[in-house]
Amino acid sequence: MERIALQKLEEWNTNTRRKPLIVWGARQVGKTYLVKEIFAETYYKKNYLYIDCKKEDAIREFCSKTANAEKIIEYIALRKGKQINGKTLLIFDEVQECPNIISALKYFCQDFREIPVIATGSMVRIKLQRETHRRGSKENDKFLFPVGKINQMTVYPMTFDEFLMNSNKMLYDAIEKAYETRQALDGQIHELAMEQLYKYLLVGGMPEAVEVYIEDGNLLESREILKALYDNYLSDMELYQASQEAVLRSRILFQNIYRELNRETKNFSPGLIEEKSKTRDFATSIQWLTMAHVVNQSFQLKEHITMPLIPDSESSFRLFLGDIGMFSYQSGVNAASFVSSERENTLSGIFFENFVANELTAKGHKLFYWRGKASAELEFIIESDNKLYPIDVKKGRGTLNSLDKFANHNKFEFAMKVSKNNYGYDSKQKLLTIPFYFIPFAARDLADGTMRI
Repeated sequence: MERIALQKLEEWNTNTRRKPLIVWGARQVGKTYLVKEIFAETYYKKNYLYIDCKKEDAIREFCSKTANAEKIIEYIALRKGKQINGKTLLIFDEVQECPNIISALKYFCQDFREIPVIATGSMVRIKLQRETHRRGSKENDKFLFPVGKINQMTVYPMTFDEFLMNSNKMLYDAIEKAYETRQALDGQIHELAMEQLYKYLLVGGMPEAVEVYIEDGNLLESREILKALYDNYLSDMELYQASQEAVLRSRILFQNIYRELNRETKNFSPGLIEEKSKTRDFATSIQWLTMAHVVNQSFQLKEHITMPLIPDSESSFRLFLGDIGMFSYQSGVNAASFVSSERENTLSGIFFENFVANELTAKGHKLFYWRGKASAELEFIIESDNKLYPIDVKKGRGTLNSLDKFANHNKFEFAMKVSKNNYGYDSKQKLLTIPFYFIPFAARDLADGTMRI
């Protein structure tokens, strides 16, 4: 399947100042497939070496005892029976099983810059943090991250544009063209695009679930895969956390994201999960879930906003599940609701907020929301090219009283209302209305600093 992240790998590959690359991302988001099956097979054909640090015990053991890049290259070359030079791509997968390889990247960068190296794994950050802070270690024994000696990128679940790119390329092209020319889609095509969006809300962006839907059109089987992945995420918490208490709190927090958001305030409330608990009791679990890219965190801004954006309070925030399909599964809402004529009455606005949160995150945005006095609220505030862009996510038409209150305290380039409505612009209100299926493209332009009406 096509992935937009391939463009970043291509840019890295052709950069004359290229450094070893670490690819971050949650479990099962397609990191290995992207790096090995698409990138390596396309650009290095038979001239790459893939090392699975979980399975290849001998190489893992050797690399765990040395960070000397020359020795690692020599050992792998002899072990694999293949010369390694500047035309050989080295892929270290599942490097959380051998964090010392990350240390070695410093020396690959310093001494063997010409050799392209990619390291990837699911729980790398967590394992590295534990190595860095492990008790009883002497200072010179602790893990040192190779700051300044690596390039980094993050792979997320497939965004809606990627979902469409693979499931219905002609519709994707029509939507992209409409966005680029700032034109509303024809009514029937608009409805078709919205139908695909609702299916995406159900299937989500985990590649295995998407592939089953694309190949067989089987939403039920796709849902079964989601259930298995969801359970696997819960199991991972047992493997990579230090204490049983942290495991239990992470699991219960993860399982209650929908419940937390399905309240009037939507803000994280520890008491909803565990009676008499405080936010600080869940600090480790929240850090674990965000570092693992399982959960996306959005921080609160209040009244007058200054740039760069800084949270109003570390204790006022919202949590979103990193995959909208898992969020829909966790909600317990019947799968048929997403494809029935009653879906607009059944599905609450938080499905769309979680969807937009993930699309923004995948394009590199940090998440913030704004709370004014009384009930004034804007779901997202984006800073782009030193300008503010408030984003209001509306399930239906709705009013924009909150935007007027926001404008009393803040200057902004223009606001965006993301909804099921077609494209349009109100110059008096400085309000751009975009349909949900435009948000991946708008998020990209906001990230690039090229957003326009």
